Amino acid sequence: MPESPEPSLAEQPDSLPGNSVGLVKPQVFEFEEPLELSCGRSLDKYELIVETYGELNDTKSNAVLICHALSGNHHAAGYHSTNDTKAGWWDDYIGPGKPIDTNHFYVVSLNNLGGCDGSTGPRSVNPATDQPWGKNFPPLRIRDWVHSQARLADKLGIEQWAAVIGGSLGGMNAMRWALEYPERVRHCVVIASATRLTAQNIAFNELARRAIRGDAQFFDGDFMEQDTIPREGLALARMIGHVTYLSDELMGLRFGRELRSGSFQRGLEAPVEFQVESYLRHQGDRFAESFDANTYLLMTKILDYFDLAREYDNNLVQAFSQAQCKFLVVSFSSDWRFSPARSTEIVDALVAANRDVAYTEVDSAMGHDAFLLPNPRYESIFRTYMQGIARKSVNARSQP
Repeated sequence: MPESPEPSLAEQPDSLPGNSVGLVKPQVFEFEEPLELSCGRSLDKYELIVETYGELNDTKSNAVLICHALSGNHHAAGYHSTNDTKAGWWDDYIGPGKPIDTNHFYVVSLNNLGGCDGSTGPRSVNPATDQPWGKNFPPLRIRDWVHSQARLADKLGIEQWAAVIGGSLGGMNAMRWALEYPERVRHCVVIASATRLTAQNIAFNELARRAIRGDAQFFDGDFMEQDTIPREGLALARMIGHVTYLSDELMGLRFGRELRSGSFQRGLEAPVEFQVESYLRHQGDRFAESFDANTYLLMTKILDYFDLAREYDNNLVQAFSQAQCKFLVVSFSSDWRFSPARSTEIVDALVAANRDVAYTEVDSAMGHDAFLLPNPRYESIFRTYMQGIARKSVNARSQP
């Protein structure tokens, strides 16, 4: 049995919230065995950056895998330093007493292959050239992520996940786990996701990619060699995406038609900037400084190409018949990017496949981003389901 790594929790200062996992330290796992990819190429070696929260129990039956969405990464909870002003991207849901309760679960969160936050991806050095991969990084599918995650589980000594959990793209990742390694998953939690993208979603992704490719600083993907980044293109791509993640109601509540500067008063007309314009520019500019353009292109293509039923004669019931785990599926009423209709397709197929599934549509005005944000009903449902898993994790084996 592979050795478990040192816990990634650091010594906790008193200044951090009591229900936080506290200070966390990412770990890098190196893999020397080649990974065969769906595209026919392989990675001879690669690295995954990982954070873990909580403790793995003696039977190694309480491990939970967190699968991130498009722009997510390994930093799902806690803080990297006492100077951090913002916790991990899912800190509202991971920690002591939270739905994914680290008093009971050993939580594993990683930055996927192809990412730009420490795992092997376009920014990494290609060992064959000693130069960054850049645009030449191999195209990936979600099953490639799953296979790399399975190897990570092996290194951690985890034979079976108590649950694999993901929202949006992460939900696709979780469903693929249930089909690729059915005996290694007891529960699959799919939040605000779909078995494949709609044409509208693919169109939005192409608009974002066009914005990046049209930036003069993109240099056909070779911008690192030019010591620059396509800031304008990345910022616009983020702005396009961000608008689609929010609902009209939420944008109205947050911003309305409030001005940040300027005036419509007669005689005092001045250039006007709406609050929503300022907000989107801020989001875009911040994203452009932290995210890699080639990673964005790669990740959105992974989204576009995903189709859970494709190799099962386009029969979703046949696809889900491969799964052995139980499912929780959650959607949000105002999510028009991954609408409740997409979740009911998942549920209907699971029921037809005679799989055990619980489903809820949560009333929310927050749009697609609702899965990341506090919501009492969502939290209650999520917590209750995870508490049921926790009670059965101490002596769990192969059956859900």
